[in-house]
Amino acid sequence: MSTDPADTPAPTATVRPAHSADVPVLAAVAAATFELACPPSMTRERVDAFVDEVLSPGRFADYVADAGRHVLLAEREGAAVGYAMLVAGDPLDSDVRASIRLRPTVELSKIYVLPEAHGTGAAALLMARALDWASDVGAAGVWLGVNQQNERAQRFYRKSGFERVGTKRFLVGGVHEDDYVMERALPPLP
Repeated sequence: MSTDPADTPAPTATVRPAHSADVPVLAAVAAATFELACPPSMTRERVDAFVDEVLSPGRFADYVADAGRHVLLAEREGAAVGYAMLVAGDPLDSDVRASIRLRPTVELSKIYVLPEAHGTGAAALLMARALDWASDVGAAGVWLGVNQQNERAQRFYRKSGFERVGTKRFLVGGVHEDDYVMERALPPLP
């Protein structure tokens, strides 16, 4: 057996619940990754407006403090590489309410990994921990919205057990985008 450090695989990611001290890094990762989910036609101004309105440090402070949300932080070698946010409860959007079939439900509102962490298993671990939390709170299913042009994310979600069940609109920088609604069942609690 080799003891050469070069032969040792890099440590895998870890995922933990985010805390208020993590707000700056959560906002930084969100700002760096949101554009990855956007269609190519989206302008920089719209991306920046969404980041300012929805992914700012102030908003993340609210998200982390909100008892109806659960924010996870993925780290690799001590550095943040991704995050996920879940929202418990029935969706407010009427298109989503009509599309999803499983109740009680949890929304996987956000799940992003920095490009340098793609292919490391960080996203899969983040997804697994998100689904564990949803199951632990008694959800029968998890739903998410994904831009219809974001094929990479759709492949990841299908691989994670989600299937397309409907469509909805998503407001970014004052303009609506078309999203698919995807859902997956969770195993029943014992």
